[in-house]
Amino acid sequence: MSTDVHPTDADAPDERAARALAMQASPEFGELRRTMRRFIFPMTAAFLTWYLLYVVLSAYARDFMDTKVVGNLNIAFFFGLLQFVSTFLIAVLYSRYAARRFDPMAEKIKAELDAEAAK
Repeated sequence: MSTDVHPTDADAPDERAARALAMQASPEFGELRRTMRRFIFPMTAAFLTWYLLYVVLSAYARDFMDTKVVGNLNIAFFFGLLQFVSTFLIAVLYSRYAARRFDPMAEKIKAELDAEAAK
């Protein structure tokens, strides 16, 4: 099976690049980027803060982290588990946010590019 792509005259690389650059400069694309940043930057900052708190507490608050909660399970164990929970929660939130906000905008941009390519 061959995966070679043979561009046609209507889909020449220079033409595609020009359309892509024009779309990148469009207000729709700018809005998509702003929408993504509104989710990604705060969520990244929150996660990194949470992760660094865990590291700092593990390094400098050993007595606190060694406090037993249930049997031999201490606070450090539960903080560690919460790292995994927060990672999965962020992934679910991102998926929902993307489906609701990013995907419709991206589909619209893609449809516009495809329509211009068909001309």
